[in-house]
Amino acid sequence: MKTDKLEENYREILLGIGEDLSRDGLLATPARAARAMQFLTQGYGKELDEVVNNAIFESSNDQMVVVQDIEVYSLCEHHVLPFLGRCHVGYLPTGKVIGLSKIARIVDMYARRLQIQEGLTQQIAEAVMKVTGARGVGVLMDCKHMCMMMRGVEKQNSSMKTSVMLGNFRSDEATRAEFLSLVSI
Repeated sequence: MKTDKLEENYREILLGIGEDLSRDGLLATPARAARAMQFLTQGYGKELDEVVNNAIFESSNDQMVVVQDIEVYSLCEHHVLPFLGRCHVGYLPTGKVIGLSKIARIVDMYARRLQIQEGLTQQIAEAVMKVTGARGVGVLMDCKHMCMMMRGVEKQNSSMKTSVMLGNFRSDEATRAEFLSLVSI
């Protein structure tokens, strides 16, 4: 969506809640909010191949690779409110490894779309499995949801954990246990 259309929509939202758009603090708010929304949803304009950018490298390593504590910021698709937390990704290589930063970029690409945490966890796992050809992938997320903290039940200390285990991470209990002990959340 074009910035000018988003700006117009934010102007209408502010008027709809009873704000005075001539107030000094709100003069540029519709434009700032439009740019912020474009930034927060930039994942829609990205594709997996573009994000990975051929950063798949041959490797003799066949042991678990784990990237943990990747910061996650997303917007829930139900209320368009933020959820944020940490994502941990592990995989078992089969002759190829992915560039370290690419895992974080995959997480960001999917997180920068309207999401539910369960779907985000699944999308990340499937993407890592697809691009690496791994024997297995595990993704664990731990997030706090503003839609539960700021409104509704207003539970400030609540968090949600989701996991997706594919391949050996799902079928082999020892592999799953190793991953979970390494990320220990």
